[in-house]
Amino acid sequence: METINRRTFVKQTVTAAAAMAVPASVFAMPALAALQFTQVPMPYAPNALEPNIDALTMEIHYGKHHTAYIKNVNDAIADEKISFATEKDFFANISKLSAKARNNGGGAWNHNFFWQIMKPNSGVPAGKVAEAINAAFGSVDKFKEQFTQAAITRFGSGWAWLVKDGNTLKIGSTPNQDNPMMDVSDLKGTPLLALDVWEHAYYLKYQNKRNEYVANWWNVINWDEVAKRLN
Repeated sequence: METINRRTFVKQTVTAAAAMAVPASVFAMPALAALQFTQVPMPYAPNALEPNIDALTMEIHYGKHHTAYIKNVNDAIADEKISFATEKDFFANISKLSAKARNNGGGAWNHNFFWQIMKPNSGVPAGKVAEAINAAFGSVDKFKEQFTQAAITRFGSGWAWLVKDGNTLKIGSTPNQDNPMMDVSDLKGTPLLALDVWEHAYYLKYQNKRNEYVANWWNVINWDEVAKRLN
């Protein structure tokens, strides 16, 4: 009986030692990849929105400003070990993050959105978009007046937005690179349309005439993309 116990003990000891020798990574669950913001490809040529938005502005806006936001937010995610898995969660908890993460995360997402809701030779709202706008604001013309007002009265740098909040459409604006998905934003909802009113978005062509930039921007809205987001 004593021999059997000794053999059992030796066998158990060897097994335990072998298990301890196996790298911990063999047993560990695979780590989730950190959130990374990516820059969407420009959906059109830089000169495609002329004469409403000039090619040089588009090249600088996309290639310099937006590219910097993408790099800086990803640096912040790595440096601060931010572990949110989605952009939605990132913005829903933005009040817990640094100013670098907030400003550059907003700049990265807002510009990706902005490029996609524009196109050359825009038409007018139609179908369900026109129906939703008419129901919320009375007419497309009244909607444009309210949105234009939000854009031209945003003091300093920021964005004007059309958002869907539940079954309601709302117009508002946010400062700097904030957006309506952020937990710190007074305006809440799912973005449907956005206009960048930072000076770098229009100053080369329009100088200080933001009102002219806003007026001409209505000629390049991609209403099909707005419709997709209305669902």
